[in-house]
Amino acid sequence: MTSLVELRVLEGPNLYFPRAAIKLTLDVSGLAAASDATALRFATRIGLKNARPGSPESGFRQRFALRAVGRLVRAVAGEGGTPRLAVRVRPTSDQHQIVVAFPWAHRERAQEMGRAIGDVLDSLLSTDIEAAVGLAAERVAAAEHGDKPHTITPKIPVVAVTGTNGKTTTSRMIAHIGRADGRLVGWSNTDGVYIDGELVESGDYSGPSGAGRVLAHPEVQLAVTETARGGILLKGIGLTRNDVSVVTNVTADHLGLQGIDTVDQLAEVKAVVPRITRKSGWAVLNGDDPRVYDMRNIIKAKPWVFSRDADSPAIRETLTAGGRATTVIDGWVSVLTPQSDPDPMIELVDVPMTLAGLSRFNVENTLAAVSASLAIGIPRDVVIEGLRTFLPDAEHNPGRMNFFSMGEVSVVMDLAHNEAGLEALMEIMNGVRRPGARLLLGLGVVGDRTDDLIEKLGEIAARDSDVVAIGHKEKYLRGRTTEELEELMRAGAERVGVTGVPAYPTEVAVLAALVGQALPGDVVGLMCHAERQECYDWIAEHGGEPDSPETLATKARAAAEDA
Repeated sequence: MTSLVELRVLEGPNLYFPRAAIKLTLDVSGLAAASDATALRFATRIGLKNARPGSPESGFRQRFALRAVGRLVRAVAGEGGTPRLAVRVRPTSDQHQIVVAFPWAHRERAQEMGRAIGDVLDSLLSTDIEAAVGLAAERVAAAEHGDKPHTITPKIPVVAVTGTNGKTTTSRMIAHIGRADGRLVGWSNTDGVYIDGELVESGDYSGPSGAGRVLAHPEVQLAVTETARGGILLKGIGLTRNDVSVVTNVTADHLGLQGIDTVDQLAEVKAVVPRITRKSGWAVLNGDDPRVYDMRNIIKAKPWVFSRDADSPAIRETLTAGGRATTVIDGWVSVLTPQSDPDPMIELVDVPMTLAGLSRFNVENTLAAVSASLAIGIPRDVVIEGLRTFLPDAEHNPGRMNFFSMGEVSVVMDLAHNEAGLEALMEIMNGVRRPGARLLLGLGVVGDRTDDLIEKLGEIAARDSDVVAIGHKEKYLRGRTTEELEELMRAGAERVGVTGVPAYPTEVAVLAALVGQALPGDVVGLMCHAERQECYDWIAEHGGEPDSPETLATKARAAAEDA
């Protein structure tokens, strides 16, 4: 078995360094099982004095392996002509695997060093460990240098948005406000690359390639980039810096992938985005999320927090430190600066994206978008106009809280891809439900979520709706079978006493089934991801119409008055 499990080239700022790096995943089973004498010989060769390796397969040996492999990388680099190389070493959930990262300036030479490190670990049980380290250094010294990193240094303002929920909506709002200012805006997100409102390339461009495509456009004046967890971990951020960063929140999502097993680890990944915000810029942080607010301790930029609570300690602390804040006071979106009275910008009821104030998440997204737009230099009156004209419809925010009327039945479509997203969807559905009416939910999941999360989504769906049915996402099974996903979702539903949940092969099929049994006043919700346009088309073909902000506000007021 080879010790080098994976060699990954990260082209820009990443979890380990604020610049391009090589990430090695190494199997250290050989070092973990080596005799005391072999481990000591290895330690001596790489310059670890007074090493205490511990017994084979012990916890002490695992700790020794972390230290020793880090020292091995430095030794090979130093003997190969690169002294004082920075190295980061981390354990993984597998006790026999570790991650090692180091910056690189020349691609081929850096990759050769990664391969050489794996070969040294492969030779641990041989009789000539000393020679193996020397040969590795010689290989590195003789290797071709190769290309330099392709990390882009932006020449135009960049707003980078990350988080678990709300990053797509927030980035779309900022882009819309930028266009209202007359700027030619390019933005990239999970749907594709947009230039001045036109989709020029579809697909998931929430990684470095999306930012690169936006910045490569010669006429773009403002870039808004959605930066997802996967892009940071698998490729690094494609930009050396940003001018304004936004972190919406951090909740459980995509755990168990790429070595990220906990929410705290996920927060560390998201923190890469504000960490590279330029010193003269602003880091917009969710003051209601402790993990996000804690990122103020690692940024060079000035802090700008947002919170739904005007008396939040995060706001007080930030203003005391000379930062800024955006909050809600008496129903008004308000901006706070040190030693000044609040600036009331716009009432929440006049911001269509808040769904008449019903959507807690979209209130937060609005606060974040206001903060980022002002921070990047867009005038106050333009920000207000942008908020008034950005609508929760298929044109401005496709797939996120899109409301329709089909006769006296309301339909709402949303991605709702994790626990927080589904709870937000249920909150909105409740906000327009007439007394005595029902909530009918089309439940669906993506296959790369953990078993626990899939079961939890089934539990929330069954607990909070009156009728639940499964609609599969054939494009997004990601190695699972539909039967396996059904079993997990039904297991979650059974925790709250709901059995016999029916399943349909597509999102359109489950939407049709639920609308077909809905009664006047009922609300049908659909967790839609795979067939968004097909669902829009089905609704239109069956007489449905998108809700205007006025229609939605009327529904919300009627539900509140009758409650």
